[in-house]
Amino acid sequence: MSRISRNLQKWTQDILDLPQDLLFDLPRLTLIGNHELHIENHRGVIQFTSEKLVLSLNDGALEISGSGLSIRAIQSTEVTVAGKVQHIQYIERGGKP
Repeated sequence: MSRISRNLQKWTQDILDLPQDLLFDLPRLTLIGNHELHIENHRGVIQFTSEKLVLSLNDGALEISGSGLSIRAIQSTEVTVAGKVQHIQYIERGGKP
């Protein structure tokens, strides 16, 4: 992303008071206790088992681990995971899970 583009996004955020996840296409996570996780702005499922879910993001991946994990709902950019969530890790592009 060019410097001008970043400056324009920053200016837009400051002027319009918009959340960063909207402007920069960042994931938004909502954790309810450790039993439900709602993720917005994902790019697809990379891996899924009852112990691990890996989602593709714009600039990397998101790894959720736990037990009894299930996908309660999934849409093109949103997913809701149920089960016992024990660990959430953001993996930058080029990093290892």
